[in-house]
Amino acid sequence: MRFLIFISSFFVSIASFASQSNETNSTHPNLVLTKQGVSSMRANLGKVPLFDKTLESTIQLVKAEIEAGIQVPEPKDLAGGYSHERHKANFFTMQKAGVLFQITGEEKYAAYIKEMLLAYAELYPTIDKHPATRSYARGKFFWQCLNDANWLVYTAQAYDCIYDWLDAKTVNKLNKELFRPYADFLSLENPQFFNRLHNHSTWGNAAVGMIGLVINDKELIDRALYAFDIKSGSGVDNDGGSLNLQGYKEGGFVAQIDHSFSPDGYYTEGPYYQRYAMYPFLVFAQALTNKMPELKILDYRNGLLLKAVDALINQTNSQGEFFPINDAQKGMSLSSRELVNAVSMAYHYGGNDTGLLSIIENQNRVPLNDSGLNAAKAIADGRSTAFKYKSLELRDGANGNEGAIGILRSKDITLVMKYAKHGMGHGHFDRLGFLLYDENGEVIQDYGSARWVNIEHKDGGGYLKENHSWAKETVAHNTLVVNKDSHFDHNVKAADKSPGTPYYFDSSEGIQIVSAKELNAYENVEMHRTMAVLEIEELENPLVLDLFSVQAPGDTRYDLPVYYLGEFMSSNQKFEINNELSPMGTNDGYQHLWQEAQSNIEGDLMQFTWFNNRSFYTMTSATLAGDQVLMTRIGANDPNFNLRRDPGLILRRVGGNTLFANLYEKHGSYNYASERPLNLFTTIADLNVIHQSEGYVAVQFELKSGEKYQFSFSLNNKESNSSHILEKNGKSYNWQGVYDLKKLTE
Repeated sequence: MRFLIFISSFFVSIASFASQSNETNSTHPNLVLTKQGVSSMRANLGKVPLFDKTLESTIQLVKAEIEAGIQVPEPKDLAGGYSHERHKANFFTMQKAGVLFQITGEEKYAAYIKEMLLAYAELYPTIDKHPATRSYARGKFFWQCLNDANWLVYTAQAYDCIYDWLDAKTVNKLNKELFRPYADFLSLENPQFFNRLHNHSTWGNAAVGMIGLVINDKELIDRALYAFDIKSGSGVDNDGGSLNLQGYKEGGFVAQIDHSFSPDGYYTEGPYYQRYAMYPFLVFAQALTNKMPELKILDYRNGLLLKAVDALINQTNSQGEFFPINDAQKGMSLSSRELVNAVSMAYHYGGNDTGLLSIIENQNRVPLNDSGLNAAKAIADGRSTAFKYKSLELRDGANGNEGAIGILRSKDITLVMKYAKHGMGHGHFDRLGFLLYDENGEVIQDYGSARWVNIEHKDGGGYLKENHSWAKETVAHNTLVVNKDSHFDHNVKAADKSPGTPYYFDSSEGIQIVSAKELNAYENVEMHRTMAVLEIEELENPLVLDLFSVQAPGDTRYDLPVYYLGEFMSSNQKFEINNELSPMGTNDGYQHLWQEAQSNIEGDLMQFTWFNNRSFYTMTSATLAGDQVLMTRIGANDPNFNLRRDPGLILRRVGGNTLFANLYEKHGSYNYASERPLNLFTTIADLNVIHQSEGYVAVQFELKSGEKYQFSFSLNNKESNSSHILEKNGKSYNWQGVYDLKKLTE
């Protein structure tokens, strides 16, 4: 009822607003909102439930902020502190208030923005750089220029919404005393922030470009699109505004699109930072589409920005959470504010893919603009269909030739393998690492980053020192560690120069395979990992087969960690418990691991069962004489308890050329209410390596029901018409193509 009262009163205010506005001479809003779009939103009020719901919740949020009064404190805090969070709330609220002013015509929203901006205009000349000295590019209102750029991206939208409402004197004051100096500060005074290829710079480019569009400053717009020559510190190096690839030197928005994304839409810093960067990429592109349509920015590189949204959606698990590749806080999902804007925008500008509407329904809100209205209307008309998540290989690198990530989906199983570029400063040393999910979430995890975002208790909300000493190191990931040393000796520049090498990807029904090589992480060591998701007719769930082939000198020590989530159930090995714990090493991440127990593996098979998310999981490993399994737990040398105390196991082997062969099986369930377990034991009876060389790997596995299967794979010939033959114990095995899975008969 309250909202119906609002709707009826709204039309009265619109009539008053229209009589006061000279719309024929007005040029604003023209950034994200347009006059035509605002008219459409007004005409559809009360008719589109999801849009109306978002509008009402926005009204309540802004109402609370207005009632709290204008607060523009002197900057002093890091992320999570009062001044930081207050300035952050201010820019979010101003952007929302600007939209509400345009939709409702109520001048209280414009007055609130005006008063806030004048307060910032008074503060800005009185402050130097932020007093916190942690950042490489200290900001003004915030501890780093990145957050200042956030402020300007959102505030530019608010300013656009009230620009024509403001008097000329106020506009002149704000342009000269706040916005132009602020844009120059972010760009000319901080080229190390503005003029490079990084998500920070994307925000900076968008901020300078958007305020340039609002105040019609061509120099700022060109600077945002094409950056500038660092040596001279000023001037624009372009051909006058067209998307000419010769137009930039060190950075700029066009360069960000060219070099940050692969042709498949994969973002080299990983999905967590792609999510963060998609907002400035898309909101600035939306503004350019409205204000400078001749650029056709959304068509650039075959519509890459919209393709990137699809790629990002496909980098999520069944809960809509992004794969925690590289520096990532777990739990970030499609419900983030950046994706609320991105998904609706992809629907609106990308051909009205009805699968996107199901994601928008789950987000349960839309942006208050043209794309949000369009999506909400389509949902109201019943056009929504389920989004089709795909098995796919997302190439990395501007030209798509610098590694990739492979995603395999089968029934409720999702497997992710990473062999992409390092990911610059946010990258981890985890080449050929993998993650495994079921319908309830993580089964075998990636740690993500060591950071509590905006939690002041934890070093002001920034990255913890353990992010470098633990989370980035190779032993923190599900991939091979050689001689207790991280990949590339944890050298970022070396890792960035050398991506992984994709070898084979097949997403055929029933048998899906991802295979890649890493030839440069260690000197004189060649690694080749092949993972397959196999649907076996006798089993309730797909099997995951992991074949990690290594060519290395003799007496090399290998550690293969597996970070399972859940509780240990049982093993066919006997463990010796360590009652007095000590760290497993002094560097490369080992200093943060406790070795809780160990076993010298008996026999040629190791099986380990754990329980998580109401299901049982078993790892089955083909082992060699001398192999060990170590039970580990994170948390050593961590006096401030910054790290999660997660369990893991490490398969340890010493030797030369070798093959790690593992099977992962999900089986059974446990009902807490009935206390009834089902199928709590693995169905795998045996796993044997029958061939391992530089050219081939082949394994056989047997089910407890008696069926036997053989999987064979060619490591150096992936032609579909190639023929292969292996001999073992007087028997010949023949197949055509890169792989073969066959059911054996006696």
